[in-house]
Amino acid sequence: MPPKIIDKVDFSFKIDESIISQDEAQAMYNQMRQITKDFRTQAMTLYVQSAARENEILSNEIKGIIERFPQENDDGFDAEPGYAAFKQYHELREKRMKLEIEQSLYFLFEQRVEGETNNPEEEEIIAPTLIRPKFIFNDPKTAARRRLTELATLKRKIESSFFQKKVSPGRPLQQFIAELDVLLQTLHNAPIANKNLNKNKIMGCQNNQNDIIELLNSQATQSQVFNMVKVKKKKNYGRLVKRLKHKFKLANVTLQKSDKSKVFHLGKDEDYRKKSKEYMEKTQAYKCLGKEDPLLDLVQRTNKYLLELRLAKWISQKQYEKLCINPNEVELAHLYYLPKAHKPGTPLRPIVSGLKHPTIKISKFLDELLRPLFDKMAAKTTVNSGFELVKQLQQWSSINMRQETLFCTIDVMDLYTMVPQTEGVLSLKKMLDHLKLKQIGGLKIETIIRLSRFVMKNNYFSYDGQLYHQVRGGAMGSPLTLTVANCYMFFYEQQIIKQINNSEGLYFRYIDDIFIVINWPARHLFKQIDRWNHFDENIKLSENIGSTADFLDLHMENQDGQLITTVYQKPSYEPYYLPFNSVHPLHMKKNIIFTMLLRIIRYCSTFQAYLDERERLRLALLFNKYPNKIIEECFNYLLLKYKIDQPLNFNNYNLIRQKIIETPIKEKIPVDYVVSYNIFSLWRQWTHMVERCHPYLPLVSVFLFHQHFKLKEKRQELANKLLAIFNQDVFSSQLSDKISVIWSGRLIATAGHCTTRRITRTAVITLSYILCLTFLCFIFILF
Repeated sequence: MPPKIIDKVDFSFKIDESIISQDEAQAMYNQMRQITKDFRTQAMTLYVQSAARENEILSNEIKGIIERFPQENDDGFDAEPGYAAFKQYHELREKRMKLEIEQSLYFLFEQRVEGETNNPEEEEIIAPTLIRPKFIFNDPKTAARRRLTELATLKRKIESSFFQKKVSPGRPLQQFIAELDVLLQTLHNAPIANKNLNKNKIMGCQNNQNDIIELLNSQATQSQVFNMVKVKKKKNYGRLVKRLKHKFKLANVTLQKSDKSKVFHLGKDEDYRKKSKEYMEKTQAYKCLGKEDPLLDLVQRTNKYLLELRLAKWISQKQYEKLCINPNEVELAHLYYLPKAHKPGTPLRPIVSGLKHPTIKISKFLDELLRPLFDKMAAKTTVNSGFELVKQLQQWSSINMRQETLFCTIDVMDLYTMVPQTEGVLSLKKMLDHLKLKQIGGLKIETIIRLSRFVMKNNYFSYDGQLYHQVRGGAMGSPLTLTVANCYMFFYEQQIIKQINNSEGLYFRYIDDIFIVINWPARHLFKQIDRWNHFDENIKLSENIGSTADFLDLHMENQDGQLITTVYQKPSYEPYYLPFNSVHPLHMKKNIIFTMLLRIIRYCSTFQAYLDERERLRLALLFNKYPNKIIEECFNYLLLKYKIDQPLNFNNYNLIRQKIIETPIKEKIPVDYVVSYNIFSLWRQWTHMVERCHPYLPLVSVFLFHQHFKLKEKRQELANKLLAIFNQDVFSSQLSDKISVIWSGRLIATAGHCTTRRITRTAVITLSYILCLTFLCFIFILF
């Protein structure tokens, strides 16, 4: 039989047919098969030649032994039976060796069929040992008749093998038989000449390499027939995922998406458990509860606490119904780890997933109230994107940038779990006192602090079959934890900010990452960071100082006193974007191209860096199957949107880039709770006055209607004045001038409605006369 290494060799690789045309891909596949065939042919030729040579040497040696074997009896030695037995053994051995050589050559040739051989001796030798197809290629009728019979027999044997393992073959077996039937029908209809083997040439091993290759090339028609049949199989991804999970479980490995990237990390379960244990022992933030499930008790305590607040009128009925918990819709949170593959040692980031945790509603509710307040308070010392940092750096570097200027990035270690729970809640109280607020969204400050304390104190989760209670810090996954950590860091960093500003430096923070650029000596900066580490025992800083720095997605360099910036990508970066063949709308895919190119222009301070990043982006988009035509259209649309009528080049790049950076962008209008509270108070006073005068309201309304609302001009004048006052006091004159207000006498059951038109980008607010009369009544009472 042929060596296994020859049988298994297959020079083939996958070709992306979405990039290369189908004809070119098919031609490449044919070349791969031809290379594989040539290699097997040459390897088997050498193998047959060596086997024939061994056979020749051994045969000659055995013949010499036979000739020298004593054939006559000598001194009581009976030689005839021994000579006859040895000769018979030699003939059988020679016949077997010839058969092995023939089987090896059979690996290279087309499979022979019964009924077409011209040498009966050859059929007699080969038939008992070779497994050959029982189909007659040159007789379509016989082939069709035998095909059905043989397929039925094959199906029955496969089913019996499945049933022995107590497994049902199911639909895959039917699909396999159907596909095999299609292949055989195509094969039978192809005119393939039958090539008979010459036994004398095989056994004599006189065939040279060219004869064998020519014989194999004659099978090209048969190979093309198989290539013509392409059966599309529907991939069962769910079944594939289950198999992978089962394989991972058997191998005791974990496949997890890495932190802050789109790559996957494959690690051993033992390593994950070891690192998790080390992390819990280092932070001392988790208390193991064993198997005792705290979910039922937590649900009861949460509902009871909310009910007590409602009965004490600390929260409204609507807020109580919004925050109340349905016991059938909750489940305990669970802990998992994201490996930080871009850092040495692959540390783990703990994530507590509590989408259905009993306190998640309260956490979201408080975060929606408090996060806008923190963003307003810390707007001057925090950044949310690399673009904000670029603008600040440009302004600072034009005045203070020197050759010895240092960049410093500081990482706060384990911020979420190291913030004390009590001090974290008190930092929220400090923030509200700093902003001089007494109520937020109708809630008193004390109510907000109580709810925040309840959320921070009741973080429970499960991990690796055990239940835990977080006794320090907040759960990374709870919305409120981010706001608490930000507030705690804000009051911690005030001394540092004051020191940096006094030295004409620049300080910014994004959650647990701090960026500093300053004109200090490196030794002095290290000394100051060491001093900052003693401000709070819960905050530990890890610094990185140099003339270059990477912060968020921005790379910065100090080249002889000149600021150089470009896009930064982590070592674990993968060029993956939303695939173009996804079902998402086309405008979303175009927005990806537009946004990524806009980021490149904003970040890259030199034209050469812009060209490099743009081509890198183009390759990544092509890799995700974006057509080059769409890419070019989006590139040109960006210049058109910013009213740039000339292509970017080395001479005009800096001017155009500065124009794009200085172009104002639409920002979300922050909620001004002070104005909202004043409007709310005024509304309550007005409602109270109207309720006191309600016996006289019909009479006054009729009088005012006839006196002041007879004329349409008067009504419209009042509406315009009201809209102007509302725009100025509430929205700080940010409403569009394409909004208008009109009155309607047909609206009785509703106070009004708004109609918008996308094409003209206008809005019309229609108000009922009832509001007009109520408002005029209020004016009449006041005056």
